[in-house]
Amino acid sequence: MMRHDVRAACVAVGFAAGSILGTAALAESAELQDLLSKFQESYGFPGATAAIALPDGEIVTAATGLADVEANRPMAPDTPMLAASIGKSFVAATVLSLESEGVVSRADLVSDHLGGFDWFARLPNHATMTVGDLLRHGAGLPDHVHLESFQIEMAGRMGSGAAAFTPEEAIAFILDADPLFEAGAGWAYTDTGYLLLGLVIEAASGRSYYDLVSERFLDPLGLADTRPSNIRMLDGLAAGYVAEDNPFGLPPRTMDAQGTLLWDPAMEWTGGGLVSTSSDLSAWGQALFTGRAMDVPYLDRLLDSVSVSPDAPDILYGAGVAIYSQTSRGPVYGHGGWIPGYVSSLRHYADHGVTVAFQINTDVGIADDSTDLVPALEAALADLAVAMAGADGSEE
Repeated sequence: MMRHDVRAACVAVGFAAGSILGTAALAESAELQDLLSKFQESYGFPGATAAIALPDGEIVTAATGLADVEANRPMAPDTPMLAASIGKSFVAATVLSLESEGVVSRADLVSDHLGGFDWFARLPNHATMTVGDLLRHGAGLPDHVHLESFQIEMAGRMGSGAAAFTPEEAIAFILDADPLFEAGAGWAYTDTGYLLLGLVIEAASGRSYYDLVSERFLDPLGLADTRPSNIRMLDGLAAGYVAEDNPFGLPPRTMDAQGTLLWDPAMEWTGGGLVSTSSDLSAWGQALFTGRAMDVPYLDRLLDSVSVSPDAPDILYGAGVAIYSQTSRGPVYGHGGWIPGYVSSLRHYADHGVTVAFQINTDVGIADDSTDLVPALEAALADLAVAMAGADGSEE
């Protein structure tokens, strides 16, 4: 079995720069390392990283397996991967930050900001959807990513090495489509809606989204390993692996031998649009869901949510956050992420004050739900994180 270099794996860091590891921290890191390695051996994925942010500010990290199978490069705790839709939490936070300044409101009609685009009137529910509807996936918009027409054209672009879809090109796949429901009357996950949010952010602020998210969150919170995934060569990126029959026509290894992605991740933009590490993601979740990501109150707006289904009344969606309101561990806030070759998870256990993140450099068996890897790993990491918080005496 592939095993990770222990020297790189057993690492724990705090929020503050220069924190020194004690005996307890080393033991916690060893526990996390052991859990992650057992999952790698059982499920056979190439590699993974995980991080647990504890209430006292400590972040425990570990890694297992390989970041690059062909090159035999070990996965390290600071190996970056594409964070995919976890990036939506940064997009939503940026909207809430701008709302605090009076630049935009969740109650605004999207047409107030984007009505000048010549294609806007061809969007489903163009006259009635609000910014808040987009934040909560309640605008009744289809998701271009899962349309066959998009997948066929994306496969063609990948094969020819063409540039990424621009936001407007991606949005064009749903123009003239029927709405899934009236705006505000239901829930349907849509990356297309978050591309529209990106355009709203830039139209309302007159600034680049990536500049705003860096200035407001990445830099102030010290998320130095989180950056835009808008180029094909991303330093240190783990190689991603997909199934041979994936819908985008990608080869099983999604980057070349030099580390350049075979597809342009810039197409994701505000649908996700970030490369990150499990450590940074856990630090972000800990700050965001404990109310420390901004200087102004925002948690009530972040958690203002709608039900995702009448059959699952305890599962809600707020502003870029999935909410599991009643679990055996209390309320859980977070987001998942999938993009060809990479899977990520971010979960905050509010009653225990801990945040857990992990990243895996394959989507084989995960994209088609043929394995229980993700929920099983989430559950095991939650148990470990809660135990760590209790052992540290930091649980309320």
